[in-house]
Amino acid sequence: MKRKAVLMFSILFAIMMALSGCSSSSSSSSGSAKNEILYWNPFTGPDGENMKQIVNEYNKTNPKFKIKNVSMVADDMYKKIPTVVNSGKGIPDLTIVHAERIKQFVGNDLLTTYDDKLADYPEIKAENYVPAGWDIGEINGSRYSVPLDVHSFVMYYNKDLLEKYAPNALDDNVITFDEIKEAGEMSKKDKITGVGITWTRPIFLSIYNQLGGDITSDGETPTLNTPEAKEALELLKGLIDNKIANKDGEDPGQLFKSGKAIFYPEGIWMQNSLKDSKKLNWGLTNFPQISPDKIVNWTSSHQFVMFKDENRSKEKTKGITDFLDFVRENSLPWAKAGQNPASLVTLENPEYQDLPQSFLVKDPELQKSLKIFDYKYNGFVAEEIDKLVGDAIYGKLDITKGLKAAQKAVEDKIASNNKK
Repeated sequence: MKRKAVLMFSILFAIMMALSGCSSSSSSSSGSAKNEILYWNPFTGPDGENMKQIVNEYNKTNPKFKIKNVSMVADDMYKKIPTVVNSGKGIPDLTIVHAERIKQFVGNDLLTTYDDKLADYPEIKAENYVPAGWDIGEINGSRYSVPLDVHSFVMYYNKDLLEKYAPNALDDNVITFDEIKEAGEMSKKDKITGVGITWTRPIFLSIYNQLGGDITSDGETPTLNTPEAKEALELLKGLIDNKIANKDGEDPGQLFKSGKAIFYPEGIWMQNSLKDSKKLNWGLTNFPQISPDKIVNWTSSHQFVMFKDENRSKEKTKGITDFLDFVRENSLPWAKAGQNPASLVTLENPEYQDLPQSFLVKDPELQKSLKIFDYKYNGFVAEEIDKLVGDAIYGKLDITKGLKAAQKAVEDKIASNNKK
């Protein structure tokens, strides 16, 4: 028995050593890690599955460098980026960032350019992308990003309620605020809300720009405390005071989904949330306008960037660009997530043509309406707008005082940032 036990132990020990050797060989080899592109992105919602699909389809082509897809909450990602870049450890090879952040990343010397990396990729060029998405990556004569999409804040509408309360509003394909007011006045008696107040930042900025305002006058100085900003806030406050818009605390999304609101300003990416409302007969159009003569649709863009990493090889950089070229030609899954791919190749696909949000890209004139607020201190402005607008339009804050305070707060944050 003892001899059998010793023999059995010897066999087990040999097997364990063999397995240990295999494991050790595999983990100590950096081949797989070296042949991976670490790709960070902020797609933690349902659209993350669409991005995984694109990555998986690319990896199935058996590229030399496969993509390792890592999604994380946007705020967490933006906090991690300076830390890893400054430490030189764990730097992602490829990252998706929001367009509005690129100028500040460039100002902080965190990004690598694509200038000499696109020479072998002649189709990654301006003519093949939506201008609003492409142009934002060009700073001081260098290209710092390649766009994935252009995602806009537009307006959903209830087709049945529109026919009842504003049957001619879409005759010119533009719904104005005057038309919203008229429809809302008519629908009051039926306890139907005219328009929902949703994400106040793009709502305010769209109106502000329609009126001729912008968040900076020269790329350096913030411009929030202006007559145009006051007019934009007063317009929104008027909708609330006259009971055209939803009350403070009411859920505009739920009102719309339950057939209790005519108009619902929201992002093109929100359409998937409406598909569960089987009885809702909805359409999608431009954000409401002051006048049909100047159309503005607040827009942002997810952009591919490369943060500086002295250890990133030329071969890996080429692998990154191979992936970007693949995305350029294979963005339909991203469109199905409710987005508008920046690559114009997608326009050739009949499936994309049938998607509700594609109207913004199909029409070259509407492409010009896509307004990205790419001020390098956009983050500071956004923070103050988010604090200001809701309180100002619901009467919790005096508009004049609120704008003055927001302007000063942004100026102070810029001054503090520039001291660092």
